[in-house]
Amino acid sequence: MAEETSGQEKTEEPTSRRLQDARNKGDVAKSMEIPSAAVLLLGLLTIYLLSGYLLENFLNLLRHYLTNLHTINIIPGNMVMLTWETMKHMAILTGPLMLVLFITALVANYAQVGFLYTTEKITPTLEKIDPLKGFGRIFSIQTLANTIKSIAKLVIVGYVAFREIMNNMDGLLPLMDQGAYAILVFYAEVSFWIFLKAALIIAVLAALDYAFQRWQFMKKMKMTKQEVKEEAKMTEGDPHVKGRIRSIQMQMARKRMMTEVPRADVIITNPTHLAIALTYDKETMTAPTVIAKGAGVIAGKIKEVARAHDIPIIEDKPLAQALYKAVEINEQIPENLFQAVAEILAYVYGLKKKSA
Repeated sequence: MAEETSGQEKTEEPTSRRLQDARNKGDVAKSMEIPSAAVLLLGLLTIYLLSGYLLENFLNLLRHYLTNLHTINIIPGNMVMLTWETMKHMAILTGPLMLVLFITALVANYAQVGFLYTTEKITPTLEKIDPLKGFGRIFSIQTLANTIKSIAKLVIVGYVAFREIMNNMDGLLPLMDQGAYAILVFYAEVSFWIFLKAALIIAVLAALDYAFQRWQFMKKMKMTKQEVKEEAKMTEGDPHVKGRIRSIQMQMARKRMMTEVPRADVIITNPTHLAIALTYDKETMTAPTVIAKGAGVIAGKIKEVARAHDIPIIEDKPLAQALYKAVEINEQIPENLFQAVAEILAYVYGLKKKSA
């Protein structure tokens, strides 16, 4: 169903700024199933790899307490020592597994949203305690999807467990003649395969859930065309204002350029469309420099200033075009134009000597 804002459909993909604003508020695409599936799989794998270590330490713990049962005095004065000793043994027994599960949960969350710290989600607001909106969240599509997902997991995992138990029913009767260790191994193997298959199924469901959460989040983040335009104005400025600023900047640059024209040695023209003002000081410059240039009206103004200050105006269409295209204001001319410019400057200097 198309969402509408001010009569417009949200058809545009969210911009990076909108996504970042949502992220700053703690609103990101995240599936709670991913950490659960990762913890279950990695925890199961860790138990399998450390089964020898876990079993040995568990038996040692039982052996320690059962062997020393007659020497353990459960009195108020011994409770702190007994509690501390029990906690130490349990830490040695379960520490590696707990560490793996803790790191797995952190990595699974970080892989989805990266590092994110915000208090926006836990900040009290009137909207969060609004009963009507609370009922809306309870009976929302998200809640329905979570309910269906939970039922699906329960049914699928239950079916897998049932099938695994039925497949191993033939191995139950022979256990009557086996010892406790053999019975424990049998149940451990059956439980391991039940948990492994259930974990793999949950992992698949978690991947599907993440894809659904991502799709739903991007759908919620979509924008109307008007919202995109408003955001562009906020980030880049109003196009009309930017155009006005550019126009003012160009006018100021032209005024500064015109103040430089009187110190030019020569004006090279095209003859009417282009005008380039050149100056050269052999004491401070390694090559002639363009101090002003323009086309059309600007070229006409450059020539007017030049005439007012008795600056020679030389018509050279190819050179004027080359200088206008290749050289920016306050840049020295390129080496391939040295010869042509040198000839004009020599001619201009000759005129000045004759005039003097």
